[in-house]
Amino acid sequence: MARLNLKMLEKFYIKMSECIFCKMSVGEIPVKKIYENSKFFSILDINQDIKGHVLVICKNHFETILGLPENFGSELLDCVQNTSTKLMKEYSADGFNMLNNNFESAGQIVNHVHFHILPRRENDHVHLLS
Repeated sequence: MARLNLKMLEKFYIKMSECIFCKMSVGEIPVKKIYENSKFFSILDINQDIKGHVLVICKNHFETILGLPENFGSELLDCVQNTSTKLMKEYSADGFNMLNNNFESAGQIVNHVHFHILPRRENDHVHLLS
């Protein structure tokens, strides 16, 4: 039993050592953070399909929201609220969308839980599923 757990831990740490968001979280890849608390941070997405597109990233490695502990909820909400408030001011937005993709079939590209915040403006002609 202990041997199986060791193998599982090794697999987990290998995934973490290769994860771009984990590298950002520990400072191995420098990023300009918009907001940060003890469990999450936010950065501009490198792919700006919508100007001001931001990622809220968990500092700990969980592949999807299903692995995120319940006690991370208040820190997630804090990061989303503070990041969104800054975005709305900086990009003169009237609102925002928050998206979270889980698993490849739903569009998740990086297997590390993260959330997309998209600042929106009246009549911006951006069409998302509603």
